Amino acid sequence: MKNRKYIYLKNSFVLGLFFAASVSCDREISDEVQFATFPNSPEVFMDGFTGGLNYFPFEGSYFQAFTVDQETKYKGTSAMRFDVPNVGDPLGAYAGAIFRTETARDLSGYDALTFWAKGTQAGLINEIGFGQDFGENKYLVTTDLLLTTGWKKYIIPIPDATKLIAERGMFWYAEGPENGKGYTFWIDELKFEKLGTIAQPRPSILKGEDKVEIQFLGNSISMADYGLTQTFNLESGVNQTVTAAPAYFSFKSSNIEVARVSDIGIVTLVGRGTSKITASIGGVKATGSLTVNVPGSFPVAPVPTLDQNKVISIFSDKYTNVPVNYYNGYWAPFQTTRGEQAIIDGQNVLNYTEFNFVGTQLTTPLNISEMTHFSVDIMMLELPTDIDLLLTFKNENSAATTFQQNRIGQSYQLDPRAPVVYPSANFKAGVWSTIKIPIRPTSETSLDKTGVNLIIIENIKSSNVKTIYVDNMYFYKE
Repeated sequence: MKNRKYIYLKNSFVLGLFFAASVSCDREISDEVQFATFPNSPEVFMDGFTGGLNYFPFEGSYFQAFTVDQETKYKGTSAMRFDVPNVGDPLGAYAGAIFRTETARDLSGYDALTFWAKGTQAGLINEIGFGQDFGENKYLVTTDLLLTTGWKKYIIPIPDATKLIAERGMFWYAEGPENGKGYTFWIDELKFEKLGTIAQPRPSILKGEDKVEIQFLGNSISMADYGLTQTFNLESGVNQTVTAAPAYFSFKSSNIEVARVSDIGIVTLVGRGTSKITASIGGVKATGSLTVNVPGSFPVAPVPTLDQNKVISIFSDKYTNVPVNYYNGYWAPFQTTRGEQAIIDGQNVLNYTEFNFVGTQLTTPLNISEMTHFSVDIMMLELPTDIDLLLTFKNENSAATTFQQNRIGQSYQLDPRAPVVYPSANFKAGVWSTIKIPIRPTSETSLDKTGVNLIIIENIKSSNVKTIYVDNMYFYKE
């Protein structure tokens, strides 16, 4: 099992972006004008890059992971070679990059990206696909890939080829060590094809489920966070599913006075009431739907009243906050939680969905020896029947990792090291709860208070917490 911190590629640094300027003209355009089209070359790598292809590694990737190998290849004189680093390699935590053309291509005449691949060992490439261009990534496609040690042909279907009339993102991948160890894989004969054997399109949103959730007036959400996929049946009989960007879908709101959806899947809540969001690709209706109930504006969390000199603030509009590396570590493969800092109706909040656990890592470890309590505001829109959260402070820099744990929600105590500080009966749906947690003696907790650098909130009973909001996280002294 892989155990590495997952890096969301949307947060990667952009390298070598190109900007295009357009010039307007006052003259009317003649009906006889023929607009220029882009080249439709299907080849990406055939013994070398085709058509001005450029290589751009992701932030944190092993920069030299990609080379052209003339010894090991499927066909011709060379293949693409990818060297995945070991865990702890100082030159990079994983291998990942995009391959992008300077001139866009018209890929609307093809139905799949195909290639031959093999590895030095069997392994699961975490993410692989096309449409990543360090720009809009408007038509991004992602899937995983199970490698074998022998050459095998792989097919990544295009969700709706009619959309790809000007695409620059020819190929991308991101892969980490397998069981802590690096390995090598090769890709050859990388090209777009019109196979004609890709059939039975079955688009889906929310994994085919019909979901109902509360949203607030003025908020915006992206359908990219709601499990957008397209599935085809291949000639082999295998069903191939890819994750598809929202722009492949046509979305529809049942009540545009409540919710409006843009062509890139951004849902804006514009009025009170209820609206059902459905979708289709190429005229084929997607399974699943999202119903949003909008009761009104987002409720503001209680404003803290303590003076700044009594507080070490992690996240609050009231105080000056200490530097933070991240409010969501995205730890794969165990974490399902998505989301992080958001602005809702002018209020900075931490907005998490599909919540199982989340970590906030501080840039500089804190000395909380003089602090007596930790305060946090939490709001859940829908309360599960068995609320049981575990709050942990950690000092990862100690010789032995030290921590304090407290339980939030359950009215009984299963672990004497984690006393309940806020019973489940005190939570109300859609209402902020202010939870004040005593910082207990080191003799009880083993917590080294001189260098706390990680705060984790965990849903330890795996109850169905769909959405959780967090605000006003700070240590304080009475």
